[in-house]
Amino acid sequence: MTTDPFAKFKAVQREGWGLFTPIAAFTTIPAASLVKHARLKAGEKVLDVACGTGVVAVTAAGIGAKVSALDLSPVLLDHARANARTAGFDIDFVEGDAEALPHADASFDVVLSQFGHMFAPRPEVAVAEMLRVLKPGGRIAFSTWPPDQFVGRMFALVGQYLPPPPGVAPPPAWGDPNVVRERLGDRVRDLHFDREMMVFPTLSPAHYRAVIEATAAPVATLVQQLEGQPERLAKFRADLDALTAAYLTDNGVRQHYLMSRATKI
Repeated sequence: MTTDPFAKFKAVQREGWGLFTPIAAFTTIPAASLVKHARLKAGEKVLDVACGTGVVAVTAAGIGAKVSALDLSPVLLDHARANARTAGFDIDFVEGDAEALPHADASFDVVLSQFGHMFAPRPEVAVAEMLRVLKPGGRIAFSTWPPDQFVGRMFALVGQYLPPPPGVAPPPAWGDPNVVRERLGDRVRDLHFDREMMVFPTLSPAHYRAVIEATAAPVATLVQQLEGQPERLAKFRADLDALTAAYLTDNGVRQHYLMSRATKI
């Protein structure tokens, strides 16, 4: 039996992403965009990978898809189940790892992920799993943060202060179409990209930072690590505020994202 070399890293993720719930509402409209981008149809069997609070899963169920979903965080799954109950949908939510999906080969017509699978430490493992459970002729579609836009740049900034463990791929690389094309390779056809923007309401860079420090796992972890280093913490906060200011217009932080869709061969 092999041991996951990133088990400790995933345990930190599992705990950290439980903080995400207060800002889940901002991903609700992008969830509808992803479902449309995936060209989802009623009756299709769908898997939502790293489903968070279930906004994509519930959106998919709302158009008549038969949805299963999983996430690493039991806290987020509790909220996802509550969202599904409120909406009146029966969705199979399970705790699980994007790098080891608990599903049989060729089980789904569509596999989705919104800002989720990109945080798996080994992209080649995550994409292999997502394609494994997808039927031939099925569609894979996901939303990711480009490295040259605000959220990708924010994660890069965090990495300057708190580098990831060796072997962990930077999540924003999934937001580069060239990287997506390389990672999916010759296992897919009809690769298509769309770009959209999510606006995060806020009054100032400091207000935005206060929310993100309490809800975004990488930022929350960094702030915790820097508590005993006040000068470095102040420098990080100043750097983040400056970055945020460049994307803040009319009380909204502009967060551009990439949507990718392909058909499994």
